[in-house]
Amino acid sequence: MANYDAIVIGGGPGGYVCAIRLAQLGLKTACVEGRETLGGTCLNVGCIPSKALLHASHQLHEAEHNFAKMGLKGKSPSVDWDQMKSYKQDVVDQNTKGIEFLFKKNKIDWLKGWGSIPEAGKVKVGDEVHTAKNIVIATGSEASSLPGVEVDEKIVVTSTGALDLPKTPKKMVVIGAGVIGLELGSVYARLGAEVTVVEFLDEITPGMDKDVQKTLQRILKKQGLSFVMGAAVQSVDKTKTKAKVNYKLRKDDSEATIDADVVLVATGRRPFVDNLGLDALGVKMTERGQIATDGHWATNVDGVYAIGDVIEGPMLAHKAEDEGMAVAEQIAGKSGHVNYDVIPGVIYTAPEVASVGATEQSLKEKGVNYKVGKFSFMGNARAKAVFQGEGFVKILADKDTDRVLGAHIIGPAAGDMIHEICVAMEFGASAQDIALTCHAHPTYSEAVREAALACGDGAIHA
Repeated sequence: MANYDAIVIGGGPGGYVCAIRLAQLGLKTACVEGRETLGGTCLNVGCIPSKALLHASHQLHEAEHNFAKMGLKGKSPSVDWDQMKSYKQDVVDQNTKGIEFLFKKNKIDWLKGWGSIPEAGKVKVGDEVHTAKNIVIATGSEASSLPGVEVDEKIVVTSTGALDLPKTPKKMVVIGAGVIGLELGSVYARLGAEVTVVEFLDEITPGMDKDVQKTLQRILKKQGLSFVMGAAVQSVDKTKTKAKVNYKLRKDDSEATIDADVVLVATGRRPFVDNLGLDALGVKMTERGQIATDGHWATNVDGVYAIGDVIEGPMLAHKAEDEGMAVAEQIAGKSGHVNYDVIPGVIYTAPEVASVGATEQSLKEKGVNYKVGKFSFMGNARAKAVFQGEGFVKILADKDTDRVLGAHIIGPAAGDMIHEICVAMEFGASAQDIALTCHAHPTYSEAVREAALACGDGAIHA
């Protein structure tokens, strides 16, 4: 048994960042993690391996469709799937070992095993019980499924199984047109699979800007993905090597079936709080199974905090990281803060999609008087030079004050460019502030400036 100032349960992005910040602030810190490697779902079977496969498959797409246009001629590369998976694993290993190094550097104890909280101030890992003045729950989330759909991670898979299939399927059905489904659907479509996305709602990427939804779906269709919208999956019938997805269309209750070699269930995630002992501890939960916290990430049990996917808010690694740093500051007697109005979201398809702040729909619902500045990447020289002229930057600003309220980008490097808007919003900048800031030429980010100009007297290259 050991005594700590703080124990963090969970070594994912929220947990390991929290542990590092606690140690930097001078607190004796331990982190509980049962995986063989640190980094949680994100680094091991989520964000990082999926980005490796997205990058590799995008290079294949470029070779097959754009190399010859640039005078790069020759046979298209063949796909060695096992080698691609090895590359993916190398990327994962580099990152997880990096976290382990940071733990050693900051003198954080890694308590290997699965943790529970038998009582306030105590954390049990295996047969050992450790004491801590503060406990932070950062156990993340797990994939959720649907009634009538049994996941075996072979034929019917979650994102975890989809990242490690033994071979590329000929036919894949993706249930859910959210971020995970579209990203992994894109990977396999580029690798030659016939991909069909089945979505319950009438639009993809629920909650995102309507213009982005329509544009992204149109582009993905051109890339070979098929969509069945407004469809409620009833069941999935499996054999040893195949599956049938049975669904009903909401508009007329008609029923249909799609054959598949692999079915990816991408219908969202749920908080992972199993075996923590929260019921016995008396931790208050929300109706959606999340841990209830106050404005300082504290639960109703003294000395117990929670961050990341187990509490309310978007299930995003960077949101968990922000909360991890903030709650560490709070525990250390400082003032931790997270601005939930400025948390960007990114979809790593090609083109990328990124957004932050308000959508037009949310502003209309609130009765906000707003204006729109929009600029197409067809007017951006750099984007056209690399065959990525589809898409746009859209900035929403207050009509009276010109203050930036949100932005939505679909185009090259959108996930990086969105942070210019994030910084602007953090400082309460106006669209004119962005428009009057010199942007290097030729860069994709000039499209952001043009959209800001469009909020005023008009874009130059439109």
